[in-house]
Amino acid sequence: MNHRQLVLGTALATLFAVSPTLAQTTELAEASPLLEEIIVYGRGEARQVQGVTAAAIALEAPGTSPLKAIENLPGVSFQSADPFGNYEWSARITIRGFNQNQLGFTLDGVPLGDMSYGNHNGLHISRAISSENVGEVTVAQGAGSLSTASTSNLGGTVQFTSHKPAKEAGAFVSGMFGSENTGRGFVRLETGELSTGTAAYISYTRQNADKWKGDGIQKQDQANFKVVQTVGEGEISAWLNWSDRRENDYQDLSLAMIDRLGYDWDNFAKDWATALRVADIYNGLATGPFPGKIQTVDDAYYDAAGLRKDTLGAVNFTYPLTDSLKLDVTGYGHQNDGQGLWFTPYTPTPGGAPMSIRTTEYSIERFGGIGQLTAEIGDHTVSGGFWFEDNDFNQARRFYGLNRASPGRSSTQFQTGPMATQWEYDFTTKTTQFNLSDAWKVTDQLTVNAGFKSVKVENEGATVVGAVKNGTITAKDNFLPQAGFVYEINDEHQVFGSYAENMRAFESSGTGGPFSTTKDAFDKIKDGLKPENSRTFELGWRFRVDGFQGSVAAYDVQFDDRLLTVTVGSGIQGLPPSLQNVGGVSTRGIEAAGTYKVTDDLSLFGSYTYNDSSYDDNVLDGANVVATKDKTVVNSPKHLLKGEVSYDDGNLFGTLGANYTSKRYYTYLNDGSVDAYTLVEASVGYRFEGSDWLEGTELQANVTNLFDKKYVSTIGSNGFVNSDPTGAAQTLLAGAPRQFFVSLKKQF
Repeated sequence: MNHRQLVLGTALATLFAVSPTLAQTTELAEASPLLEEIIVYGRGEARQVQGVTAAAIALEAPGTSPLKAIENLPGVSFQSADPFGNYEWSARITIRGFNQNQLGFTLDGVPLGDMSYGNHNGLHISRAISSENVGEVTVAQGAGSLSTASTSNLGGTVQFTSHKPAKEAGAFVSGMFGSENTGRGFVRLETGELSTGTAAYISYTRQNADKWKGDGIQKQDQANFKVVQTVGEGEISAWLNWSDRRENDYQDLSLAMIDRLGYDWDNFAKDWATALRVADIYNGLATGPFPGKIQTVDDAYYDAAGLRKDTLGAVNFTYPLTDSLKLDVTGYGHQNDGQGLWFTPYTPTPGGAPMSIRTTEYSIERFGGIGQLTAEIGDHTVSGGFWFEDNDFNQARRFYGLNRASPGRSSTQFQTGPMATQWEYDFTTKTTQFNLSDAWKVTDQLTVNAGFKSVKVENEGATVVGAVKNGTITAKDNFLPQAGFVYEINDEHQVFGSYAENMRAFESSGTGGPFSTTKDAFDKIKDGLKPENSRTFELGWRFRVDGFQGSVAAYDVQFDDRLLTVTVGSGIQGLPPSLQNVGGVSTRGIEAAGTYKVTDDLSLFGSYTYNDSSYDDNVLDGANVVATKDKTVVNSPKHLLKGEVSYDDGNLFGTLGANYTSKRYYTYLNDGSVDAYTLVEASVGYRFEGSDWLEGTELQANVTNLFDKKYVSTIGSNGFVNSDPTGAAQTLLAGAPRQFFVSLKKQF
């Protein structure tokens, strides 16, 4: 049996459904023995949805982000400066040219916001749940379903589903060691299904790793709990996840810095003397040139870090009210505390060091509810539902003093006792969403779907300290339609098409969106600024013939009322960005993916994406025209090519995969770009058999960046700029070199 369970096939989901029913999955598996362990979601679905299962994630090095596990899917581009894809300052995912903050993310239906760094309304998946407890990841490349709890999903949705408690009592334990002193331990205890109809699990994860360059750590502790209780023909489930993550940052680079200092250049951490000298010279406390090859105060800082503590939980109730009527209701809550730290020479400590610690501090308290009622009425499946959320977000910029003799403060500890607060704001965001849809089975071969959602998001800001930016800005649209069809030519071939409109709400934050600008700029835009919106067409063909299955899809996307954010100064200065509505983006592309099962043990996979995203209009920056018309959208590679060879005979298994990403621009005028690159990764493992102790034991080795390629992974880490002819924009991060990891797993 092939244990890979990698979902490489294309799924075309209904406008109100995201994943297939068990009956649909079983039907597909029975229809084609080829698909024993490769699941293609849902027959009779109308938009392109693909995903990976827990077993596919398990083939990555333990602790690898589920986002990295979906990078093989067509249309998906993922970058990160660490080998696991968990380093949040660098983690970026784009789909069909849309950036991360224009996508939607959920866990068991609970919104995660846009998963951007310093998220104002959610959290990153690496903190929301341990990767070992992710059951599957589903990607809707075009538009999320009408019922998706997201107000940022202009260009697609990524939905994570947690592991369901096992029917049998037991335990799963794993340990991983590898490059950079990486160590990870994970244990999950399962109760099995009790006589009361109750099943639950609890898990704990600890991971420690050194940075691959410079000095610093990436450390995380996580606890996950989930319980499921049958109630008649229905079910109640509840889960609670906790995370404490602390990670030191890598230094943001520019092209000029890479040429002068190399890819391995990083912050000064532990070299306090050099950090003092650079800060002294910058602040006029010493004379002479900067030491070594350093040319500016921004070439390196002493240290930087991101600290996050999260508690996220939900309760879900699913019940068939009648044979043809089903209710699904979820309530959730999330609490977060976070600090992003930079040792900044721009603000000296009075009477102390020529530096201070500059923080951006976060506090989130949000709760919400999601409900859906689905009725089977003859040939129609009618679904209607709601989502509401109340989110209180506090954000502040503070400075903490440092001693001259030594820092006296640790970058991986939450700071207390500030010497100054530059600004502090309280934001309240109220979200309401309603959806209604119908899937009509016109004939045995043709199903037509249609529906709409109504969205209103009210953002209110109140000044605690700093420049007064009090006010309210609202994004709403009472009619965002979706429609689609799927036509089954026969058991092997389907064609589908869909149309969808979406809107992205404004961000309630002092570092992004309308509230991040100056007071005068905010007062000018708050009453007239329009929210970003998109419309998406898809047309595709799905096939399954003998040992080959795959899909081809074409899409056309129009993105209007684009909000352009231009970074001003270096990121550490925290200057207000410029923000304006600058017209549209046109995107067209083709996606193709296919899996060929050569034998029962050997399979091949490949995917290709061509994406052409360009700006429709020039931009007026003050009195100057920025000629962005027809320029390629930043961080939007035109070509993505992925390939993988997989072998699994039940005991011995392994994969060898290559991922090509073409040139990407980080300037709106396209005069700043990073080169194309190809990364190769490999895994090999063995499942033991025999005695009770050997049964369920698995040894696995992973190698990332097999050929030790030097490349730029993340672009736009400090935002994007209009132009960078000299390569000075410090907004790039180098990718990790070759890394090795070995893991031992045991299922009891």
